[in-house]
Amino acid sequence: MSRSVHRRSANRGSINRSSVGDSKAILSKTTKAGTASAEFSADQLVRKALSAVRSKGTVSRRSPLMERSHFGTTIFIASCDLDMRMGRFTAYVFQDLIHKGYILAIAYGDIHNAKELYTRLHSSCVTSETLRGCDCDCSKQLEGALKRIADRKAGILFYLIQEGRGVGYVAKARDRMLVQASLDELSTFEAYAEMGLKKDYRNYEGIASIVHLLGVKAPFVVLTNNPDKVSALRALGVKVKRIETIEFDAGPYNLAYLKSKAQSGHALTKPALAQLRRAIPPEKVVPFNPYALKEGARFIYCASYFLPMKPVDGEVVVSRKHFEEAFQETDISEYQQGSKALIREVSELDRDRVLIRMDRKNFSRYRKDPQHAEVVDLVTTPYWFRVHVYYDVVSGQDFVVLTHGESEGRKQKRAPLVRVHSESIFDRFPLNDVENRDKLKQSARMIVRNGHGLIVLLYNDGRGAGFGAHATDRMFRERGVTTSSDETYDKLGIAYDSRDYEAAMMLIAHHVPARRIQMIMNNPHSLVLKQEYAMALHRQRLQIDRWIFLENE
Repeated sequence: MSRSVHRRSANRGSINRSSVGDSKAILSKTTKAGTASAEFSADQLVRKALSAVRSKGTVSRRSPLMERSHFGTTIFIASCDLDMRMGRFTAYVFQDLIHKGYILAIAYGDIHNAKELYTRLHSSCVTSETLRGCDCDCSKQLEGALKRIADRKAGILFYLIQEGRGVGYVAKARDRMLVQASLDELSTFEAYAEMGLKKDYRNYEGIASIVHLLGVKAPFVVLTNNPDKVSALRALGVKVKRIETIEFDAGPYNLAYLKSKAQSGHALTKPALAQLRRAIPPEKVVPFNPYALKEGARFIYCASYFLPMKPVDGEVVVSRKHFEEAFQETDISEYQQGSKALIREVSELDRDRVLIRMDRKNFSRYRKDPQHAEVVDLVTTPYWFRVHVYYDVVSGQDFVVLTHGESEGRKQKRAPLVRVHSESIFDRFPLNDVENRDKLKQSARMIVRNGHGLIVLLYNDGRGAGFGAHATDRMFRERGVTTSSDETYDKLGIAYDSRDYEAAMMLIAHHVPARRIQMIMNNPHSLVLKQEYAMALHRQRLQIDRWIFLENE
C-alpha cells in the first residue's frame, strides 16, 4: 500500500500524531501529580494504547473467532467459504459504520504473497443477479470477473451494495420507468439528470480500509470498463498496475443501456458493432409521481417498469400469433429433426399460448445465422414481468413485487400463483449450491405457465435477521462452534424468523383485490414453522385456493 493511504488512514483514525503528542503532555502532568501509574512511563502508556488499536493485516481466516477488527469507518463482520463454479473463494464481510452498507471482499488464492492481484470493484444489481434480468450486463461482468480471478490464481472481487450507481433501487427503478416510457430515446444518464441526479453516487473509500485490514500489499490489475473506478482507486492511494477490460456481447434487451454506457466514457466497443434490433416492452409504460397506497399508507409506490427475465431451462411461452409468424416461411419440422435440433418440445397452453422447449446445447449453431433470426428471437423470448417498487416508511426498506399477466384482475378463472421469496446476497454469486436460486426459477416458470401470478421479493437475509447475522451463522458453522443455524441464532439471541410477512401480505392483497391466490411454498414443514406467515395471511383476508410445494413439483 502506498504512503498516501497510510497518511490518510492515520488522519481518519481517532488517534493521530497531534493527539499522541497531547496525550504525552497530559500523561507527563498527571505523573508528576502522582495520579498516573508508576509502573509505566508516558511513552510506554501511549505505545500500549496504540498497540491495542493497530489493525493492519488483522483480518484473515486465522483471525480469532470473536475478534472484529475496525479501521476508518469499516468494521469486519465475518468470513466464510464460497464454493463457486470457478473454485473455492473466501468471503470477508465488512460493514460501514456510518451508512451501514455491506462490502464483501471475495478473495481467491494467496492474496498476501501474490505479485499482483486481479481485482474488480463490483456494485450490486438485484435485477440481474437475483431476478435473472437480461437488460444489463452486470451479472455477466460479475461471473466473468470471478472466472478471470480464478484463472489468474489470485485476486479479490469487492462487492459493494450500491444499487443503481449508488442512488438506490427506488431511483434506479424510476430511471428504468422513464427510459422504457421513452422507448429508449432517453438514456439512463439523461433520465438521472431529469430526476436531479448525478450520473454516479458510488463511494469506494471502504476499499482502502479493507485493503488495510486484510494486509494486502500487491498492486491491482483492475478488471473494469469504467475509467472512473480506476481514478477512484488511485485517489485512495491504492496502487494500480494495469487495467483489463471485461466486455461481453450485447443483446437485444441491453443494447440501448450498453450504448449509453459507451457514450458516457466506458471502454465498450461491441454495442456500436452489434447488428441487433432493440427489444421493447410488451406493453406501454406510463411514468407517474410516487404516492402512498390508500390501504397500507406505509408503502409509497415509486415506480413500475418491465423486466425481461431469462427463460428457465430453455423453456419459453409465446402467443400463438407470435409462434405462427415465426414459421410463416419455414416449416417447424426443420428445427425439430436429428441430434442437432433446436426445438425439442411444442405444446398448447390456454389463452392462445404455446410452450416451446429449446435444446440449449444446439443453440449456438443457430444463434448468429441471419436466416434463423426469427426463430432464434422466438425461442429466446424472455419472461416479461412488470416490476413494482415500493418504499416502506416503517422499515426504510424497498419492497419489490413482480407481476406477470393479469394478476390484478377480478375475472380470472384460476387464481394467480404467488411466491414470497427471500433472497440472500450470497445467492447472487455463481455458487455450486443453487437451491435458493432454483426456487425462484421454478416459481417464475410456474407463474408463466399459469399465465398470471406474482413474486414478492424480501431483502431478508438470515430469515430477517440481516446479512451480518447470516454471514456470522455460516462462519460459526464452518468453525464448528455451532452445528445448525438454529443453534447459531440461539447464540446470537435471534428469533427463528423475523421477516415482515405482514408487509408482504399487504402488498399481495393490493395486487390481488379478489384475494384468492395459489400460494407457492418450499414444503409443508416450512409453513408449520412460519406461524407469523399464516397469521399475516389471515389478517389480510387472503384465501388460499391451493398450496403448491416446490419439493413436490
